Amino acid sequence: MTNNLANDLLIRAAFSKPTERPPVWMMRQAGRFMPEYWDIKNKYSFLEMCKTPEIAADVTMLPVDLLGIDAAILFSDILVTGEAMGGQLSFEQGVGPRFANPVRTREDAEALRTDVLDKLQYVGDAIRAVQRRLQGRIPLIGFAGAPFTVLSYLVEGGSSRDFKRTKLLLNNEPDLAHLILQKIADVTVDYLNMQIAAGVNALQLFDSWAQALSWDDYRVFAHTYNSQIISRLHRKDIPIISFCKGSSVFAPVMADAGPDVVSVDWNADLRNIKDSLPQGVAVQGNLDPFVLYADKKVIKEKILQLFERMRGQDGFIFNLGHGIMPDIPFDNVKYAVEVVKEFRF
Repeated sequence: MTNNLANDLLIRAAFSKPTERPPVWMMRQAGRFMPEYWDIKNKYSFLEMCKTPEIAADVTMLPVDLLGIDAAILFSDILVTGEAMGGQLSFEQGVGPRFANPVRTREDAEALRTDVLDKLQYVGDAIRAVQRRLQGRIPLIGFAGAPFTVLSYLVEGGSSRDFKRTKLLLNNEPDLAHLILQKIADVTVDYLNMQIAAGVNALQLFDSWAQALSWDDYRVFAHTYNSQIISRLHRKDIPIISFCKGSSVFAPVMADAGPDVVSVDWNADLRNIKDSLPQGVAVQGNLDPFVLYADKKVIKEKILQLFERMRGQDGFIFNLGHGIMPDIPFDNVKYAVEVVKEFRF
């Protein structure tokens, strides 16, 4: 257990220890819904922000200082591993991430590098910069993109609605898919272990596009590699959270991979998911982020409704079922955090 944190609610909840209230943090809590984020974003490109440790630390600290959340999450992106491996990554306004050189052939796959930690040292530097500022107040969460999700971006060349190229690869050339996935998994293990060495207090594995997969394909092309990553981390006293869109379906398999916490989307009853998981596996979630557009009265009702459902349960971290949308009012997010922090089990 991490004992040197002034507020260790998240660590205790992640390890299914008793807490006086649910800890609260939100995916994309340092982002476009904050005017202060845009004050920084208007001066730098997204990748400049990620790759400049002091700027990444500035953005990471925004919700710490402005929202009073119980955990910071490092400002970075799930695709920095794909870039380090050789992907030509860019971010286009209104389009999102793009790889100019998508991986389509065995030659492309074999060209992907795995000895790339030197290209990711800026992330370790950012972690150290954040921890100097946090001074043990709250935990810092590090993260990485899960292999299937990173593969989908590398193969599609960016975001996709139907993942047609990715699914053709899985169906027609599974051996090639496994070659790429294993390379990403190896890089991800090194990357997360580097984050641990740099000083993170917790980790989250983002499998953002897993909902594109069938049950069997999830087991073969996602679960296999997520399990491998979790088993290879040097993470004594550092919990790992597993998140995917589709967790309401895949939660039992996700738990089999060995995380401490399964982060659940908003399509499921969180208590039912918790009851279905092995003893000692915590849950995170699962408020529908669209609730944060609603009137404050509704926001409070929905949060308290979730908390009543989870009353008496150890191992519960409050979060959204997915990330904060860019145009959600900042005051509504701040109010939601206040509602959580006033609650007592």
